[in-house]
Amino acid sequence: MKRYRWLLALLLFCAVIVAVPMELAASEAAPAKLKQLIIDDAGLLTREEAAELNALANQYGAERETDILIVTSKNAANQDVKKMTQDFYDEHGPGYDKPHGNAVILMLDMKNREIYLAGFYKAKEYLDNGRLDKIRNRISPELTSGDYGLAFREFILTAHRYMGFRPGVNPDNILFEVWFQLAASLVLGGIIVGTMAYHSGGRVTVHRHTYEDTGTSGVLEHQDQYVRTTTTRQKIEKNSGGGGSGGGGGTTGGGHSHSGSRGSF
Repeated sequence: MKRYRWLLALLLFCAVIVAVPMELAASEAAPAKLKQLIIDDAGLLTREEAAELNALANQYGAERETDILIVTSKNAANQDVKKMTQDFYDEHGPGYDKPHGNAVILMLDMKNREIYLAGFYKAKEYLDNGRLDKIRNRISPELTSGDYGLAFREFILTAHRYMGFRPGVNPDNILFEVWFQLAASLVLGGIIVGTMAYHSGGRVTVHRHTYEDTGTSGVLEHQDQYVRTTTTRQKIEKNSGGGGSGGGGGTTGGGHSHSGSRGSF
């Protein structure tokens, strides 16, 4: 009887050893639940387009630890597009790892054909007003022509790419900045090496007075002739703005500060 108890215990132990890895493998294989990051209330996208963009926003948003949201609205109440964006953030509280956290929102007002981009917390730092202006300018032609799926895809990809560069760097001119830094490093290195080489040798005692005869040396002739002075004036045109562009950031009613960019399409 004692021998059978040992056999039963051995069988139970083997079953646990086999079952635990299988359970872990099953949990790892289960796909993570996607967030709803595409809210197409205006009905601009097909179901397939919305699903593809939602998966893309989840993937690239996770890499930047920032929710990337797209909201389209018919705006029946005729609200201001910036206020719509702020209210959406206050009411729905998007954020990568917590409510009202890192998020960038594209709000599309189809009634007035206006767009507003807003970056909150980490996105406010990495997607400041200037970078959001650049993104909006990139996607505006597609919005104007009605290629909404293409415009939204470009928004997701560009927001993700721009957040890969530290604040203050122009992400569209990064090659110039890399070459400039490389050239500056080479020049600085050359100065250091040249200084070391200069001090490593003997001191040079020969100078211009060594071979100069001060008794006979001098300026033989000097002449200055004034010709004329020409002044050119050019009128500088003032930028009058227009088109509802820009807009900058602000603070929501709930006290959440954000960057922003506004425009028409």
